[in-house]
Amino acid sequence: MNTFHFDFYSTLVVMVAVLILGRFIIARVKVLQDYNIPEPVVGGLIATVVIFGVYKFAGLELKFESSLKDPLMLAFFTSVGLSADFASLKKGGRLLGIFLVIVCGLLILQNLIGVGAAYAMGVNPLVGLLGGSITMSGGHGTGVAWADIFKSMPYNFSAATEVALSCATFGLIMGGIIGGPVARFLVKHYKLKTPDKVQDDNPHGFEAPTKERLITSVSFIESLALIAICLLVGTLAKGFERGYLAGLDIQYIKDFNLPTFVYCLFCGVILRNVLSALKIHQVFDREVSVIGNVSLSLFLAFAMMTINLWELVSLALPMVVILATQAVVMVLYAVFVTFKFCGKDYDAAVLAAGHCGFGLGATPTAMVNMQTVTSHYGPSHISFIIVPLVGAFFIDIINALVIQGSLSLIAG
Repeated sequence: MNTFHFDFYSTLVVMVAVLILGRFIIARVKVLQDYNIPEPVVGGLIATVVIFGVYKFAGLELKFESSLKDPLMLAFFTSVGLSADFASLKKGGRLLGIFLVIVCGLLILQNLIGVGAAYAMGVNPLVGLLGGSITMSGGHGTGVAWADIFKSMPYNFSAATEVALSCATFGLIMGGIIGGPVARFLVKHYKLKTPDKVQDDNPHGFEAPTKERLITSVSFIESLALIAICLLVGTLAKGFERGYLAGLDIQYIKDFNLPTFVYCLFCGVILRNVLSALKIHQVFDREVSVIGNVSLSLFLAFAMMTINLWELVSLALPMVVILATQAVVMVLYAVFVTFKFCGKDYDAAVLAAGHCGFGLGATPTAMVNMQTVTSHYGPSHISFIIVPLVGAFFIDIINALVIQGSLSLIAG
């Protein structure tokens, strides 16, 4: 098998081309517009199929420079943190608590489905757990982190990394595909009243990615500096966790593994509110959201175009059954639980689309799902407050506890 490596510059060109391709196709295919399929998903899936064809028929594996991937992801989550003031928590109010409970319920259900199906088919229950909340709600980062644990004593599951990546990849694809159609079904079926798309001149930054924003070079540098500080502090905090906490002889602390982006997001929240409270600097929300939206789109484009379809094709039947079941349950859960208990209104439909995004894939997918829905039907301010807080922060903490509890049950 020959390998062709794309360097930094050619990889960047391909990433941008994927986004342009997605926008070009969506603009000309009405069904993609109607079902709110995100641009990075459309362009990324086409690129994935092409790359797979080259791999399968030409015997050539395409490798892309990945140095941009993590900084883009971290920049996005940092911008989410910088856009969230403490007043946002108050605005989330009761609905934030309800949505958090709903998300916790799905985490437990995903593990019950995965482990139960694994036992029923006579395969290693760790396969089911990796096909549960670890990768479905945790994504690639959480999947790889736990796979490293499962490969060591006392689990000795050598194929953990491949299983985790395959499951997370499947979830990322499905999370981006089903979110928009679920929201569309809810809006149409329940004849929901949608807001005027132009009623708000100052929407939440991530709610209107196409809105024009006045930016100067000076203000841009200030916003970029804030993001850079959060990236530095967040990565240093993660390094401290690895170096110090991992050395403590307390099993629950050693197993508690938060992704780097959680630290960056939390740093953004603290930095924004401290600067505001001390009246030192007021974060330029519109500008930060531009940086975040660009980072989000490029990150998703890279994630989609680097999916190894041959890993999915090689999945054994048990994995296919588990993942297909998870996708169906996610749709049903979003419609009959998330939508119902979040109010059965337009905001609840947008929350359901977002939940599909990070319930099967990742929070960036959830944000793109919601952006696509709100650009079609109108704004949903509360959704863009609640989903980043729950999907990018609370869920990783809660998921770590749920996974540890599930492991205890399996071991017992």
